Amino acid sequence: MSSYRDERRADQAAAAEQHRLDAAAAEERRAERQRTADERAARLRDQARATKAADRAARQDRRQERAARRREALTPKRIYRNGTLGLVVASGLASLPAQVLHFVGISPLLLPIPFGVEGAAWVMSAGVAYADARQAPAWVRWMLRVLVAACAAFAASINYQYGLHLPGLSPADATAAGWGLAAVTALGPVAFEIRQWVSTFAARDEDERARRKHAAGRRRKNRGVHRVADRLVYAAPFGTLPAEDAWTRAWAIVHGPTAPGMTPEYEQRAVSSDLRLHEARTPSPEVVARRAKARIGRHLYALPCGAQNAAHKPAKPQLTVQVPPTTKKSLRAPRKRPTPPRRRKGDSPRFHPAAKVAAAETARRTPVVTEQI
Repeated sequence: MSSYRDERRADQAAAAEQHRLDAAAAEERRAERQRTADERAARLRDQARATKAADRAARQDRRQERAARRREALTPKRIYRNGTLGLVVASGLASLPAQVLHFVGISPLLLPIPFGVEGAAWVMSAGVAYADARQAPAWVRWMLRVLVAACAAFAASINYQYGLHLPGLSPADATAAGWGLAAVTALGPVAFEIRQWVSTFAARDEDERARRKHAAGRRRKNRGVHRVADRLVYAAPFGTLPAEDAWTRAWAIVHGPTAPGMTPEYEQRAVSSDLRLHEARTPSPEVVARRAKARIGRHLYALPCGAQNAAHKPAKPQLTVQVPPTTKKSLRAPRKRPTPPRRRKGDSPRFHPAAKVAAAETARRTPVVTEQI
């Protein structure tokens, strides 16, 4: 019985332990699922925030682009150019039907006349713009302007007559209609011509103003050179000596240097600056000697004690007294002239390798000045 009960308790304990393990595993799986869900939700929130931020940035960029386009579109230059083209289109739409009705009322065969008159006026206007761009002679541009004025005046007279004879209008209304048609017919070519004049003068004024300012300052600051250059230009055959070549030659005559703007004083200052720069980049002999001395000291201090003492202490110093010490016997003996010292091989110490390197470096860096005769 006891063994059965023990086995029963053991089975119950094992079942309880298994139940606990299963519960722990289930709890761990639930926690893992919850953690995965939380991470997924966090990623989705981050993606949503990034998407909203990107959308806001894109909207801001589009808003800035639209503002930039509006600023470019609403500049005075663009408004004037586009407004002039709008007036030209309105003038053509208002004047051409009246001319067509006028000539077709006379005969259907006269239908090409209004298109030819209007086309000639606008083609000549474009020819004026082309001549201004190519800098054609003035008589060419004025001839084209006269043709434009003639075509516009003819079209305006036709529309004026057509407006005066409109049926069902009082005399005052007919006069107003005639003058209105004539004015709107001439408005297009006149506005286009004024636009071309303004564009040409605006572009020309900037260049001409800068060129005139430069020429005035050049003459004011170099009056002598200007007089010599004018004399050279007028002395040479017509068109053979350009103004810039004459100015360069006149500068060389007045000041000496061939480069415009350079004078002997400026040449001297340039040479002095070059010499100072060379001196600043090349160390003096004192600096080279001081550096060599410091380098030798570093090499000597780096040697061992024995080698350092051997380097400083000569094997056979020449400053020692060569005469033997005096004794009483030598004092009684007659004085003899001492034998002078004699130099032998090995008396002077050898130069240290560091000293040789420093001397070679000094000789290499010391500038050699040669006097030019």
